Amino acid sequence: MIRRPAVAGQFYQGSSAGLLKEVQRYIESAAKEKVMGIISPHAGLMYSGSVAGAVYSRIEIPHTFILIGPNHTGLGKPVSIMSDGEWEVPTGALKIDKELAKRIMQGSSLIQEDSAAHLMEHSLEVQLPFILHFSSEVLIVPVTMMAYSLDVCRAVGLALADAVQDTKYSVTIVASSDMSHYEPDSAARAKDKKAINEILDIDPEGLHKTVTMGNISMCGIAPATAMLFAVKKLGAKKASLVKYMTSGDAGGDYSSVVGYAGIVIK
Repeated sequence: MIRRPAVAGQFYQGSSAGLLKEVQRYIESAAKEKVMGIISPHAGLMYSGSVAGAVYSRIEIPHTFILIGPNHTGLGKPVSIMSDGEWEVPTGALKIDKELAKRIMQGSSLIQEDSAAHLMEHSLEVQLPFILHFSSEVLIVPVTMMAYSLDVCRAVGLALADAVQDTKYSVTIVASSDMSHYEPDSAARAKDKKAINEILDIDPEGLHKTVTMGNISMCGIAPATAMLFAVKKLGAKKASLVKYMTSGDAGGDYSSVVGYAGIVIK
């Protein structure tokens, strides 16, 4: 199956030449480091591209990215994976790591094959232009999460960790998430700082509790929590905030913003 782009020309430039130029604007010169997981945003590139670009500029590109995003559309299974095919954007296509995807599904009955959840979902698609900037050979495993209970996040995260542990090549887990939505800039920054601190502590339970109890509208709470469970089991020791900004910094309107955080974990 070829998964065609759903938000080309909306969230990012729709032509190959335009997208190449757009992504290049956000790439930074930085020392590369091997990481287990990252947090990367998924808004339109004009708003969150500089955060995503900063994160992907910082990391060594692995053999495979596991991409976990929230399900904004409501389509498909509660936890949906694509285990075969490739994903296209205007600048190229990335193939799915079939073997790793199958091992992930074997690790938890909650993770089910379902392409419908991915057809119109943008949270993973907007990662691809940055990944393709650095490599067209890397493989991907796309996962979306509609269910977000702590038990589901734990089960998914541990299944990912078990699958990665059985893999002989490098794997990085990407949790796609924006932070606070439609708050005044100062309120968004205060709330997001609390959630970011839990991520920097590599504390999945703490993040889940802080976001749910603190009324923080972080859309990728499930992907981020699952990723933290996974990297914690894999032995992660350190997390670093690469960049934080809000949509106000890009568009100039600070009255109602969305927050974006880029974090690496190793």
